[in-house]
Amino acid sequence: MSQFTVNTTRIDPYKNFKFRVVWDGQPVAGVSKVSGLKRTTELVSHRDGGDLSTKHHSPGVSTFEPITIERGITHDTAFEQWASKTFSIAGDAAVSLRDFRKNIIIELYNLQGVKVRSWNVFHCWVSEFTALPELDANANAIAFETIVIQNEGFVRDGQVNELPEF
Repeated sequence: MSQFTVNTTRIDPYKNFKFRVVWDGQPVAGVSKVSGLKRTTELVSHRDGGDLSTKHHSPGVSTFEPITIERGITHDTAFEQWASKTFSIAGDAAVSLRDFRKNIIIELYNLQGVKVRSWNVFHCWVSEFTALPELDANANAIAFETIVIQNEGFVRDGQVNELPEF
């Protein structure tokens, strides 16, 4: 059985280094790392009084892991602006809760730059913001800024289908 329905001779899975994050209808510049999308559903155990010693199991509440997004520091202030929606040095009155949540899209591309999968992530908001990483004069690395976003679920976009590769 082929792992790919359109490109039946393809045997290699997609790589993890060609992707894009989109919010407010625009790609986010310079994103170099996104943590995985993870959902956990709690186990609910119960038993009937007449059962011998057998427990029954059913699904309970589902939770979604926070998503960490990392990018090199530039003059683009998208991370900082979103993180500032939930905190202000001017106090609580300066915080605008009107639009602190947003839906984001995480897109995966093949090596030819064709979108092969896409996930919609819902009701995201920034719970952690690293504006400046540890600085080290002896290092030889990129300075990254990071946001950790909470979310209320994700779903794969069924409209993104496998296209013929050339």
